[in-house]
Amino acid sequence: MPDATRTEEQSRRHGWTVIGAFALLAAATQLLWLTYAPITTGTAHHYHVSESAVGWLSEIFPLLYVVLAIPAGKLLDRSLHGGLGAGAVLTVLGGLLRLLGDDFAWALVGQLVVAVAQPLVLNAITKLADERLPERERHEGIAAGSAGMMVGMLLALILASALGGRGIHTLLVIGAVFATVAAAALLAALRLPGAAAGPLAAAARRPLRAVWTDGQVRVLAGLLFVGFGVFIALTTWLQALLNHYGVSASAAGAVLVAMVLLGAIGSAVLAPPVIARGAEQRLIGASVVVGIGGSVVLALVHVFAVDAVVLAVMGMLLLTNLPVILELSERRAVNDGGTVAALMWLAGNAGGIVVAVLVQALVHHPLPAFLLLALCGCAAIPLLGRLGAAGSSDVEVEVEVA
Repeated sequence: MPDATRTEEQSRRHGWTVIGAFALLAAATQLLWLTYAPITTGTAHHYHVSESAVGWLSEIFPLLYVVLAIPAGKLLDRSLHGGLGAGAVLTVLGGLLRLLGDDFAWALVGQLVVAVAQPLVLNAITKLADERLPERERHEGIAAGSAGMMVGMLLALILASALGGRGIHTLLVIGAVFATVAAAALLAALRLPGAAAGPLAAAARRPLRAVWTDGQVRVLAGLLFVGFGVFIALTTWLQALLNHYGVSASAAGAVLVAMVLLGAIGSAVLAPPVIARGAEQRLIGASVVVGIGGSVVLALVHVFAVDAVVLAVMGMLLLTNLPVILELSERRAVNDGGTVAALMWLAGNAGGIVVAVLVQALVHHPLPAFLLLALCGCAAIPLLGRLGAAGSSDVEVEVEVA
């Protein structure tokens, strides 16, 4: 019995090593994605292109995610380690390609490669936690992986702010080194012995249509479409919108950093106890209410301190929802973890594209822009009702058992 206990504990430690390495790689994908976004003007001057052209260095990520999410999820369901390993290698390759030439073409090629890698990495989060961790700790693993992604966003914002447009080459070197270390750590960690559900799960996989026919999966995808869409729209256009209130770019950048930082803390610290106590619906409901009310406040109140607090709370709740929704969706399709995670990420990125484009049309008019975000939040209210109805079935039963 002691030997069995030691083996179980060793498997658990190995599992958390894998999750930690995955969190590093998830952070690397976000660091590479957002390298140029906070320094659009400086990047345009550096590469002698327009700011609109620089925008594509970030915008290709959600666009390609929508196209590649489902194929990547299916690949991960067939071969988790193979698909995730390919994502790790492609992430490093993209980071290195950006260093081959000091011109826009190499920057775009590198970003395209990383954009292809991103769904192979992020779609693996729920399936990897399910494979490597005991059931009672699975939600903590998903939260840790999600927090790693947000730490990558935070690093991108902080480094860009510190180095500015004149430090682009340094940013590229840091990104390439970080990606290489993270990929090497993950590839090494995946070789560690540990729990795996492989053959059993593979035998029980369902077609995509069968996964999508689950009403709970569709509700969760809709909630992520709205929530992540509002968050991406805020991060994309916040500086331009607050500029009309007389807020400087540096002050708006500080608010954005606070939003992502609190979101990372919420994902790592708040999400696990919420899931453990079966309070997911309350958290999601609170985020919808705060999102709607906060957007109205942003539209009507032009006091920076008030707006900063509102944005920080909105960012924390919207990002904390991510691991919670991923966990709920994974429970509905345990053996199709890659596919259902792909559906969730597809919904979130699609929401980001749609809501960001809608806000872009109103970027010079903050009042209707923020009211539009409030209206988007209202679209989630009917979904909350359906989430409550579905909560009386499989989801709540599994929470009680856990």
